[in-house]
Amino acid sequence: MLLARTRLLVATLWAGSIWTVGYLAAPTLFATLSDRVLAGNIAANLFAHQAWLSIACALVMLALLWVGRGSETGGIFAGSAANSAARTRRVLLIIVAVMLACTLIMHFGLQPMMASLRAAAGPGGVMDGAAHNEFGILHGISSSLYLVQSLLAAWLVVKQ
Repeated sequence: MLLARTRLLVATLWAGSIWTVGYLAAPTLFATLSDRVLAGNIAANLFAHQAWLSIACALVMLALLWVGRGSETGGIFAGSAANSAARTRRVLLIIVAVMLACTLIMHFGLQPMMASLRAAAGPGGVMDGAAHNEFGILHGISSSLYLVQSLLAAWLVVKQ
């Protein structure tokens, strides 16, 4: 019971951080700041902090799922409750793994490329420079992965 409640707490923290940064804080920055370069830099910083929080939450969730594995006795001769618990655990492991993969791809793959384009663009910003299209493609891929991660976060909270 305590493991399940702790998993729910971690899943809620993780989902809430994803939704707050991506769908509340970042859009608010661009809506309220007149300097879009500054808004982009602050948003990038927020997303970097959120990525580290996501990695920590994923590791904690994996550890909690690992610790909880001994409480199930699934198998072909086990009762339906045990098989259901084992199936739920596998689904949770897959969700956490995919969410972690999304974070790692965005934070260690896409964000460094976007940061280098921003740095090369200078004070005018990437949207005024020659790298506008490349940045837009990277941003679109990152946004799509973030949406997938956001939807999986909702599923993770519900599956607890």
